[in-house]
Amino acid sequence: MKLEDTQNTFKEEFNITKSELLALPNILCYIRLLLIPLFMILYLKAETNKEYYYAGFVVLVASFTDFLDGFIARKFNMITEFGKLLDPLADKLMQAALILVLILKIDYMYLLALVFIIKEIIMTIAAYVFVKKGKKLDGSKWFGKVSTTVFYITMLILIIFPRLSTSTTYFLMITCSSFLILSFVLYGREYYIMYKELKQER
Repeated sequence: MKLEDTQNTFKEEFNITKSELLALPNILCYIRLLLIPLFMILYLKAETNKEYYYAGFVVLVASFTDFLDGFIARKFNMITEFGKLLDPLADKLMQAALILVLILKIDYMYLLALVFIIKEIIMTIAAYVFVKKGKKLDGSKWFGKVSTTVFYITMLILIIFPRLSTSTTYFLMITCSSFLILSFVLYGREYYIMYKELKQER
């Protein structure tokens, strides 16, 4: 199959139009995706405080595009089905990149990574199962947004200040893990409510 035929098949299967692909919120998501390898290169090569600041600045820009694409999509009614898939994908890839590079420089960061991975895998599976049954969560919940905010603040501090004391670093990691777990539990409650609703509809 030719590349053009493959692209057309993909667009038809997911019903993606050219206007959706070129919508401003989605373009901001593309930029966020491009910032991921840039951040990883800057952070892994960083040796001086100034170089770590550059890496942190890229994270700030990526976070701003995350806020901006959501604001524009809602404000100007530019929400697309493709965007609903692309935006969380860009978010999770950025979060995964942050944890991945920090694992290489911070002891026990893999424990936080484990909490993050388990949470995301289980929630992705649960979301997929419920979507197949005709149910889905109505957007992000407040506790999910709080957890994400704490995650980014924690990662940013650890990136910009790589020479923090061990106790401070561990405190930040434990705090971040606690919010991730809390979000996971509260989302679990939401899915349980949806499960009960499905049973009542049968």
